[in-house]
Amino acid sequence: MLYWFLKWIALGPVLRLVFRPKAFGVDNVPEVGPAILASNHLSYADWLFMPLTLNRRVTFVAKAEYFTTPGIKGWFQKKFFTGAGQVPIDRSGANAAEGAMKSAMRILGQGELFGIYPEGTRSHDGRLYRGKTGVARLALESGAPVVPCAVVGTDVVAPNGKVYGTWTRPVVRFGKPLDFSRYAGMENDRYILRSITDEIMYEIMRLSGQEYVDLYAAKAKELDKEAKEKAKQAAAAHRSEADAPDGSGSDRADRDGASPDHTGDGPEQKAS
Repeated sequence: MLYWFLKWIALGPVLRLVFRPKAFGVDNVPEVGPAILASNHLSYADWLFMPLTLNRRVTFVAKAEYFTTPGIKGWFQKKFFTGAGQVPIDRSGANAAEGAMKSAMRILGQGELFGIYPEGTRSHDGRLYRGKTGVARLALESGAPVVPCAVVGTDVVAPNGKVYGTWTRPVVRFGKPLDFSRYAGMENDRYILRSITDEIMYEIMRLSGQEYVDLYAAKAKELDKEAKEKAKQAAAAHRSEADAPDGSGSDRADRDGASPDHTGDGPEQKAS
């Protein structure tokens, strides 16, 4: 009930009025029955704008901590995430990935729409990264079709690492459903899982227009962070050398300047 209250009365109308999101291919999302909505992930606002364009409820899994924080803040947090279509990861599994799979299977088993970000985390630079195979395993185990989805512009509205963004009109595109029933019973074949995932990511790339990078987003973030840290250290070392208080900079300049003078004296000395 809270989900529909937020969507049609409290939050949804405000987002529609202010940002006027556009949607294409909505007819590709089944009107009834389970389906997996596999989307790119540019911003934390993605899970607000994508469901806003559909008449059906879209459910995502979220960290259990969002639902277990104590106190008044925790109570409001739990109510908001629940109302916004989020469910906690099933922690009865051996790990978070297995718990997310259990939660997703339960949602699809109830004939609902399940939203997933195959990249696993937000893109830090606007590019599309390699998908994790969990989406393929979920498609094979549930038998549900996969609807590729692209959300564009949310990284402008709510950019990563910033409190405020700038106004733009987000666009949501839904592709044609992908049926992977031909691979039924092969959910333990890692080559099949990779092939399915790559097919899904290709469709997302085609819909979003993003540059594709065959690297996991988490690894790309790590490499980018390391590169920035090395550049920062190099810049600090350069400043330290330039600002050295022992006069080595001027001494070096004197030494460098002495060389041309010496060579200039050479011919005169030679002539004498």
